[in-house]
Amino acid sequence: MSAPIIAIDAMGGDFGPHCIVPASLSCLAESPSLHLVLVGQSSLLEQLVAQQSGVDRSRLKIVDAPEIIGMAERPAQALRGKPRSSMRIALEQVRDGKANACVSAGNTGALMALARQVLRTLPGIDRPAMVTALPTQADPCLLLDLGANVDCPPEQLFQFAVMGAVAAESLGRQQPRVALLNVGTEEIKGNQQVKQAALLLQQAADLNYQGFIEGDGLYRGEADVVVCDGFVGNILLKSSEGLAGMLVARVEALFKRSLGARIVGAVVLPLLRRLRADLNPAQYNGASFLGLQGIVVKSHGSAGADGFKAAIRRAAQDVEHDLPEQLRSRLGHFLRPPHPYDDVDDVTAGGGQPSN
Repeated sequence: MSAPIIAIDAMGGDFGPHCIVPASLSCLAESPSLHLVLVGQSSLLEQLVAQQSGVDRSRLKIVDAPEIIGMAERPAQALRGKPRSSMRIALEQVRDGKANACVSAGNTGALMALARQVLRTLPGIDRPAMVTALPTQADPCLLLDLGANVDCPPEQLFQFAVMGAVAAESLGRQQPRVALLNVGTEEIKGNQQVKQAALLLQQAADLNYQGFIEGDGLYRGEADVVVCDGFVGNILLKSSEGLAGMLVARVEALFKRSLGARIVGAVVLPLLRRLRADLNPAQYNGASFLGLQGIVVKSHGSAGADGFKAAIRRAAQDVEHDLPEQLRSRLGHFLRPPHPYDDVDDVTAGGGQPSN
């Protein structure tokens, strides 16, 4: 699509419109084909836009939404109590065909609940999954779920694997390698949900399922798609971001400890800056909600301007690849897996049953 239209929940996130509006306008200036719809308290948004010079108003629209969903607010309150919230109205822009995608840095639980209510899930999908790309020693790896679903039965993990594979194919991966994140690579390792999900994936002949993978294998680039529940995925994502920042900070500190270290540091500083740029979490910010009948991208609530711009670019990329339609066309083929639990004694030992 030559001119993607992205609806922005301008009131969400830790920093709100004072960060989101300048970031959005900067992204608008950098992308000549991009159109944005800023959704929020219109008087405030108009003031913030007026503070920026050179704004192309022909590609910018402001839609009023007087209510704000707080970062700690319960999803039920967002669903029932705030019909004119910026998050809901931004999603409705997508539902009504006025925008191709929605980006929000707001409350994740509320965004998930509202997105399911406003946009609905694709046929065969129980719940959407959040996916993002992580840097590895090879090509970036798609990780899902990142926190939208903290408890996942095996059938949902199977659905996540299918959606992740289709998303990887949309990025040009041929026969993407799919793996389940686990505490070991042996078949006897893991909890019941992971073992049962593995049985389902083994029966899916058209998926390039590789088996279990551990966290270190993910970063070695041993899979293109890594699947886990949202509890594990969110911890892995946040830990990865913290580790990357710590490593760069420690290396920089080492080069400041002595005169000799500073001399060496001056030589390797360009490489260090390259490493910092490669590992910068901001450039990977933006998790797509796979499985909806529309495109929704969740930005970190704490993302700064660069991070939020990355989330907008992620949404534009999903629009370009028409990701929901690609998923729709492929899901019916995959999402009727056999249920071989009864044939595997070690999986059902101890009374464990498939989750519903």
